[in-house]
Amino acid sequence: MPGRKEITAPPSQPTHPLTRAPTFPKLFIKQNLNSTKRKLEKSQASGKWIKALLGRTYDDVHSELLHPLDGTPLLERPAAAKAAGFDAVEFWWPFETSVPTDAQITGFENAIKDAGVQLTGLNFNAGNMPGGDRGLVSWPARSTEFLDNIDVVAGIGERLGCKAFNALYGNRVDGESAEKQDAIGAENLAAAAAGVAGIGGTVLLEPVSGAAKYPLLTAADALKVIARVKAESGAENIKLLADFYHLAVNGDDVAAVIENHAKDFGHIQIADNPGRGAPGTGELPLGEWIARSRELGYDGYIGLEYKEPAETAFSWAIRQRVAR
Repeated sequence: MPGRKEITAPPSQPTHPLTRAPTFPKLFIKQNLNSTKRKLEKSQASGKWIKALLGRTYDDVHSELLHPLDGTPLLERPAAAKAAGFDAVEFWWPFETSVPTDAQITGFENAIKDAGVQLTGLNFNAGNMPGGDRGLVSWPARSTEFLDNIDVVAGIGERLGCKAFNALYGNRVDGESAEKQDAIGAENLAAAAAGVAGIGGTVLLEPVSGAAKYPLLTAADALKVIARVKAESGAENIKLLADFYHLAVNGDDVAAVIENHAKDFGHIQIADNPGRGAPGTGELPLGEWIARSRELGYDGYIGLEYKEPAETAFSWAIRQRVAR
């Protein structure tokens, strides 16, 4: 691309050395990456969660300041991401209810547009995530809330050009059978797929770690649900969200998952393990997994979701620039 330089592994020595240098596929990163890093160092984001996105063709670096940044109001976070040098954002459901007011929706959409960033992913309402909820999809008592949320999500996606929508499956509920929850879950996922199909959207289903009552732990768990939804409804726009960190922590064979399913991934997210830190701070071969996923046909975004102090949040991404 004009005005871009190719950035290749191995990386140059970062200002803040990592425990080991990660090996990553070729990246095309904005010329202002060092400026971005300086801005992050000056921010008050240390110790908070940052989610970044690497562009679909690796021609940009994108970021979402997903979790609270020292109290940064939600509607200011898209502008904070842009100020840090990034061009795209993902969000958990940004409202307290499944059907917010028109004014709340307009405020959120204007915050995205005014910041000049692209919304690339949006969760359906997943309940009180900080409180331990992990989705409404298979929660019988809140099924209506999920269904009511579908048109709202699709409307936001249509107006902002967002095509990927994460539907967290939900925890097992005391007093409800797994069979009942799974039947409701399949019905609701089919409804979600139908609801976003008109805007070219895809529903994502994600295995998650760290939630004792969440039943989807491995890729096989999620793919089984996806297969059921497809068989019962004919929906084709529902795919696996492969978070390599969650899969690895839960003991899944990530390399085998990639070999068998990479071409069908709807999205990839990464963090290193142990610690859920930035790439290179742990032991996972994230670069190899990403490269192999690309070779096998995955062409979507790579989401970076990890906990890292601001001063080292993107040290791993600095590469020595060479002429294309």
